[in-house]
Amino acid sequence: MRFFTLFIFFAFITISPIKGQVLSHKKTYTEADTLRGSLRPERNFDVLKYHLNVKVDPAEKYISGSNTITFKAEEDLPVMQIDLFANMAVDSILYRGQKLNYTRRYNAVFIDMDPSVRDQKIDSLQFYYSGYPVIARNAPWDGGFVFTQDKEGNPWIGIAVQGTGASLWYPNKDHQSDEPEEVLIEAAVPNDLMNVSNGRFLAKKDLGNGYTQWNWKVNSPINNYNVMLNIGNYVHFSDKYQDLDLDYYVLPYNLEKAKEQFAEVKDMMACFYEKLGPYPFEEDGFKLIETPYLGMEHQSAVAYGNGYKMGYRGTDLSGTGIGLKWDFIIIHESGHEWYGNSLTAADIADMWLHEGFTTYSEAVYIECRWGKEEALEYLRGLQQNIMNDIPMIGPYGVNKEGSGDMYPKGANLLNTIRSIYDNDSLWWKTLKDYTQHFRHQTIQTEQTEAFFDAATPIDLKPVFDQYLRHTNIPQLQLKTDGEKLFYRWKADVPDFKMPVDVCIKNKEVRLFPTPEWQQLKEKFKDAGEVKVNDLKFYVDTVHINNLY
Repeated sequence: MRFFTLFIFFAFITISPIKGQVLSHKKTYTEADTLRGSLRPERNFDVLKYHLNVKVDPAEKYISGSNTITFKAEEDLPVMQIDLFANMAVDSILYRGQKLNYTRRYNAVFIDMDPSVRDQKIDSLQFYYSGYPVIARNAPWDGGFVFTQDKEGNPWIGIAVQGTGASLWYPNKDHQSDEPEEVLIEAAVPNDLMNVSNGRFLAKKDLGNGYTQWNWKVNSPINNYNVMLNIGNYVHFSDKYQDLDLDYYVLPYNLEKAKEQFAEVKDMMACFYEKLGPYPFEEDGFKLIETPYLGMEHQSAVAYGNGYKMGYRGTDLSGTGIGLKWDFIIIHESGHEWYGNSLTAADIADMWLHEGFTTYSEAVYIECRWGKEEALEYLRGLQQNIMNDIPMIGPYGVNKEGSGDMYPKGANLLNTIRSIYDNDSLWWKTLKDYTQHFRHQTIQTEQTEAFFDAATPIDLKPVFDQYLRHTNIPQLQLKTDGEKLFYRWKADVPDFKMPVDVCIKNKEVRLFPTPEWQQLKEKFKDAGEVKVNDLKFYVDTVHINNLY
């Protein structure tokens, strides 16, 4: 979600310090990073279910409750790691009716399982906790709660914790590789407020103490950071797309704006159903929920805070004007339902699988509505936000993403691969097959590379390697010698090969450069007569002075 592009950086640096939830240029890592980012023996269990029961006190900005964690041991488990931020109190941990001993290191709680849970056994524990959760300074760029008021003075509360960690507000196995298969969320809030969470609404109950408990259930695998509370004086309206329930929760004074703005959801669904496949969480329905921060891809409960404006808060990230034809937050955050929520990176080092594909889904939507040329123009416009500073893939096992380039550069990598295919029917089939093949799975970059590589006889391995694991993009070098023109690739990947389409005297030709000089058959006096089709390929072009 966090759009940490150059555009966003300059747009917000005058407002408040930028603090991406994970995006940073940190180069050294602590034990706390390893405890959070690695799959240690104490994490050798598969989470099956969370049952959250929480109470939120808006006046005190305080939460309390429990999480019943149902799990399956993947080997004998004498000690179990559950994550909860150090500022939150552990009130007690119960296992088979008995309190367990535990120790804490940083944001990890190590529980002495007595007796030890045996390999392959399904069991559960109850984790009771309370405290004053971290409050976000500038959500969603930093993680935490947002305690504010709507225009009518009613409490309005949201949470954004991607990267920072869901353990900021509830105890869980805080690693993207493990998703509970279902979640029950029971949230008590003051009587005059509503809580909207993920999944299907089950019931509400007046607790007789000034609080009402709102119950929601998720029936699909879900990322920890997507499990969410949205508390406010909401009104509800609904619609349908085919068999999919569309539910909207907004502030009362924005109801008419929302009915008009959210009509775009049906256009989006029609496009994504065709190009990406059916909505992956039909059993849980689709919701847009107005939030006091910009947005986030909370599964089946997408956070919306774009002010009912077209574009990104009324601006166009591509600089082309095309981005002002649609509501950025609706399309981008909903695109994450396919990429990020359904198909999930097992380690956040591979978060380009979320952000690159979701940014590409923006162009998919543009192509559905306004045609391929505008989609290509939009993608080329996004290149202005690429910094090529650090690789798109981050270091593994330390809870660290790669470069913020994963958004625009990731999308332009996919567009380049589409162009390499040189067959739109094959491209759309492969993209849809990929999206459906990995539905509701956690995956790694290598699986994505293999899937797209298998669909074409052209070797995509060096292409993925160059764009994902190096900062530079391929450089097409051109040189004339008399009337002879020579070309080659310069890249970090040894023996880099990739076809590229160029325009020569108003005619498009496909070249197959290698690191070795090759000569065009046509006669040239000026290398400037050869231009890369930069709507289709994201590469550098350089005219050099000397052959070498």
